[in-house]
Amino acid sequence: MIYTVTLNPALDYILYTEEFVLGRTNRSVKETLYYGGKGINVSAVLTELGVECTALGFIAGFTGNELKRLVKENGLQTDFIPLKKGATRINIKLKGTEETEINAQGPAIDDTDLQLLFQKLDKMKEGDTLVLAGSVPPTLPQDIYEQIAERLGGKGIRLAVDAAGELLKSVLPHRPFLIKPNKQELEGLAGRHLSTEAEIAAAAKELQQMGAEYVLVSLGAEGALLLDQNGYIKKPAFTGTAINTVGAGDSMVAGFLAGIDHGKEYALKLGIAAGCATAFSERLASKEEIFALFAKKV
Repeated sequence: MIYTVTLNPALDYILYTEEFVLGRTNRSVKETLYYGGKGINVSAVLTELGVECTALGFIAGFTGNELKRLVKENGLQTDFIPLKKGATRINIKLKGTEETEINAQGPAIDDTDLQLLFQKLDKMKEGDTLVLAGSVPPTLPQDIYEQIAERLGGKGIRLAVDAAGELLKSVLPHRPFLIKPNKQELEGLAGRHLSTEAEIAAAAKELQQMGAEYVLVSLGAEGALLLDQNGYIKKPAFTGTAINTVGAGDSMVAGFLAGIDHGKEYALKLGIAAGCATAFSERLASKEEIFALFAKKV
């Protein structure tokens, strides 16, 4: 079983405008409402690919109830923890000639709530996979990923982490199965600009030597690079028109995890196909869209 944790999920309210002028009344031409959160996105694509998965996290208020309804409507299995106060955040995304986002802070999560999450994680079994994805809300300890990694250490649980900076670096001593920085995040961890494939591979190797089994570096239109103790492989992206890159990295994580039992080259190609298929869609890609790309040569 694969579990994902989204500590601060959201409803994404997307407004499409012909133009947006600050300080004036603007009118939309179309609106959509989606569930959001990196871990939930991973769960959605895994579910689409036929992989059994449960989404964990915190929800609150009427917006939390709507998020839960939306994810269940889309076939996701969830085990969310309802908070007694506050409301699940709504993120505003304005799409016009330019794109503007306003991300809300989200509800407060106290230690009692956190202990409930720990209790759920303690029920995981050897061979299970846990995906930690996204940022940490300000009301939680900023070393929460490290706490979770330490708590699950030695239990035979595969840990996949998609986060930035110290949040990612802190879990490396606990030997995560997979980490997925993008190029910018890898540069931040390496402390230097990375121009060539060899430089990217060298920086990924540094993270691998710090504890990660697989380092999957998403490179946008250039595809992705995967490194383990035996070296690295790189595959290009599939060709297509990028419509919406939100969730593309999450889709790559899902594709990789869905394919890893078939070998790392298969997993890398499936991860890239999933990421590209989402980028070429208005929302998270379908199984049909992913495998239509996967069937092509790159």
